[in-house]
Amino acid sequence: MHTNWEAFTSAEPALAKTVAERFGAHTHHVLATLRKDGSPRTTGLEVRFLNGELWLGMMPDSLKALDLRRDPRFALQANPGTGTGMGGGDVRISGRAFEVDDADTRSKYAEEVEPPEPFHLFRTELTEVVRTYVEDETYLVLQVWKPGEPVRTLKRT
Repeated sequence: MHTNWEAFTSAEPALAKTVAERFGAHTHHVLATLRKDGSPRTTGLEVRFLNGELWLGMMPDSLKALDLRRDPRFALQANPGTGTGMGGGDVRISGRAFEVDDADTRSKYAEEVEPPEPFHLFRTELTEVVRTYVEDETYLVLQVWKPGEPVRTLKRT
């Protein structure tokens, strides 16, 4: 099952709107990939929500691109910003990223984003979206979405 950004947005529009707003609040976010030895690697990254997809664009032969070519699993955390406000909460997306070699797709992406050439382009499939926020200064609330399931909401004091 290919669960792209559009499928998530259709399934959970309110959560998708909040997640997109959190990512839209800042340019750079944190991407976690897996190194050859299986240990985690975190790096900065810009993301794009275009045409129903969450796209990851990268410089040629960057370590994160090489990691994703070898093992497509990733986790992406929205930039929390400065201070402790984190308006909209902390949001994370997990999934798999697959490199796009199709010239038409790359050309359409480049028209909208104008990345420096050359570049790697990855299309994502979502496996989990998580939002964490504080409610009424009392509860830590976690919203967890997985493909084919409704959002689960957990509250902790």
